[in-house]
Amino acid sequence: MCPSIITWEKRKLENFTKSYSGGTPSVSRSDYYGGEIPFIRSAEINSDSTNLYLTEIGLKNSSAKMVQYGDILYALYGATSGEVGIARIHGAINQAILAIKPTEGDDSQFIMQWLRKQKGHIINTYLQGGQGNLSGSIVKSLEVRTPVNKNEEFKIGSLLKKIDNLITVNQDQSLTLTMFSICTFTL
Repeated sequence: MCPSIITWEKRKLENFTKSYSGGTPSVSRSDYYGGEIPFIRSAEINSDSTNLYLTEIGLKNSSAKMVQYGDILYALYGATSGEVGIARIHGAINQAILAIKPTEGDDSQFIMQWLRKQKGHIINTYLQGGQGNLSGSIVKSLEVRTPVNKNEEFKIGSLLKKIDNLITVNQDQSLTLTMFSICTFTL
């Protein structure tokens, strides 16, 4: 059986996604913090937990925005610029994160993987390789190559997710074996 030929198209991210960033509640207001709402910061976009929580009043009286499990999270500022992941928790984001949600039936996993693969190019083009800030308008203007057939896009996204999971498992096993060998040979 011959593999099917995939037809690709280039589309600006803003034409098939909705995106927004959040804000940080005033740190001088202790009643804004310590609640039940996870407050996801850019270093935590690939984490299933956070150390900081907001109250309902903190969320309501700030520009922080809610994201859902499965939304694409893209780091805009500082040392984490260009990092991307899929939200593993329902929570609020600050201004350093751009939430991206497909609107045309596209696959979040595929888009996230495309953004991850393009990180070096994006950083070199827009930050000239140095630490700095990206903007939502830069990210939204990126041209993404996607399969015309959405089923192909979902298959590719699913395959890339499986590969990522295998890499994670192998890294965990490698770390375990390394620790075992260190313990064994230092006795």
